[in-house]
Amino acid sequence: MAPLLPPASSPKLCRSWLLLGLALLVAVDLSAADMYSEIELVWGASRTFFFMDGDSEALALSLDQWQGSCFRSREKYLYVQVDVEIKLIEGDSAGTVCTIYMISEDPWEIHDEIDLEFLGNVTGQPYTLHTNIFANGVGGREQQFRLWFDPTADYHTYSIVWNPKHILILVDGKAIRDFKNNEDQGVPFPTWQSMRTFGSLWSAEDWATQGGRVKTDWSQAPFVGYYRNYNVTWCRPSPGVAWCGDEPKGSTRFDLDQKTLADLQWVRSNQMIYNYCTDTVRFNATTLPKECTLQ
Repeated sequence: MAPLLPPASSPKLCRSWLLLGLALLVAVDLSAADMYSEIELVWGASRTFFFMDGDSEALALSLDQWQGSCFRSREKYLYVQVDVEIKLIEGDSAGTVCTIYMISEDPWEIHDEIDLEFLGNVTGQPYTLHTNIFANGVGGREQQFRLWFDPTADYHTYSIVWNPKHILILVDGKAIRDFKNNEDQGVPFPTWQSMRTFGSLWSAEDWATQGGRVKTDWSQAPFVGYYRNYNVTWCRPSPGVAWCGDEPKGSTRFDLDQKTLADLQWVRSNQMIYNYCTDTVRFNATTLPKECTLQ
């Protein structure tokens, strides 16, 4: 079945769908919609709308020159897998950033964070998936990837898997990044602060596209990104273990399988375009982050 409010390909149509979506919001029974019950709008509510996309409740975030939009999960999580389908902005999206990420709340100085940021492009150029991980307030762990498909043509599933041994980022089930728990080697890892999931669409034209050299064409606004099938799977411990945080140190429960290892190698060889661990301009032998010598 076609979406009630299909994604529009032109700014004029986008404006029409936004207005229609807001008008229809009162007529849709959102109490039965899974995504609506799982998330709440944080800012830019007047620029967002829920709509039925087939059998799924979807959310459209939009951005114009005055404001973007953002949602967050109603719950906080500790060790979960978060999956969400996203269809990115079509056409000239230079300067825009569409995100899905997890972040702990106060205190900010020691916050944890897992970022997926989709950096906009000029028409015909590929999107860049920018990832970063913060642990105990320390970030700077950027890796960037080119996706092997057009993320604006259809929805694709983006996942964060967070367990006591690994943080994995997956695209359509394929692992593209692994950050291993090396706390025993003195590397911070998120283990105790619960996090919420956030999704946002905002302007970063000072850096997002070709380092800020390409600015946003606001005549194309509003820019619209689509989210659906938000799903959270809590971490399942081994039999007899109370919860994932109590998993015995020698347990193999969260070890990576051969498919995951092969996926990571393929992505590193073919799709990775930046890795902080190999940035010899930014780091030298004495300043290289410790995890870079362990993973």
